[in-house]
Amino acid sequence: MQKQVEYQDAIKTKYPEQVVIAIAKDRNGKANPITLGWSMIVSGEPAMMAISVAKTHYSVEAITHSRSFTIAFPSSEMADAALFFGSKSGRDIDKFAEFECSTEPAEEIDSVVLSDAVANFECELESQMVAGDHVIFVGKIVACHTNAEPKKRLYTVGPGHKLDSVSSSAK
Repeated sequence: MQKQVEYQDAIKTKYPEQVVIAIAKDRNGKANPITLGWSMIVSGEPAMMAISVAKTHYSVEAITHSRSFTIAFPSSEMADAALFFGSKSGRDIDKFAEFECSTEPAEEIDSVVLSDAVANFECELESQMVAGDHVIFVGKIVACHTNAEPKKRLYTVGPGHKLDSVSSSAK
């Protein structure tokens, strides 16, 4: 049996929630990572993923400029990086210069992939739309990468940015 409650009470039941790090180069060629909780697969053929970014975030400008972005599934070892990338603005600092995080050049787009991530998806921007206080970016996946070593994926497991790992069942 269900009971009606306020949105703020019901939404607390969403955990664990996946975490992704999206990366896009800004107009100066600086790769700007941002940690996001809102992402999803939106098509299997062609393969597409979407991310939702607050309108006020610098990443909106970077993605709109570059017309491409990387979506990384961070590993549990990347919890500190995820917290840093999600709490600082690329408008004010170069996040990769301020926080050491291994990257590699993307293969198909002008971006980078995160070396320690469970997986990386290179996306070309297909479409975008405003959804309330966020912009949803849909990207066509043009290249995929998985880590050569088994890694546990990072999730938000509770309110207040509490992060922990969940093992991947993919082989």
